[in-house]
Amino acid sequence: MQCRESCGACCIAPSIQSALPNMPNGKPAGVRCLNLGEDYRCKIFGLPERPALCDGFKANLDVCGTSREEALQLISILEIETSPT
Repeated sequence: MQCRESCGACCIAPSIQSALPNMPNGKPAGVRCLNLGEDYRCKIFGLPERPALCDGFKANLDVCGTSREEALQLISILEIETSPT
């Protein structure tokens, strides 16, 4: 599966604990990554600064669903279910 255009759900819904360019303390779940452009494309895609975590993410129907809205919901559910509490 290819990433759908104008989605960016994987750059908004999950928390990221490791440092990111422009976000040295990572990012909380539901917060837009500062490296996500207005067009919902990663501004550091293909650059060495892009974290391995982000580079390793591969679009998958189980996680991304069939629409941006579904992707945001599915990733948010995964975030809650895997949260260490």
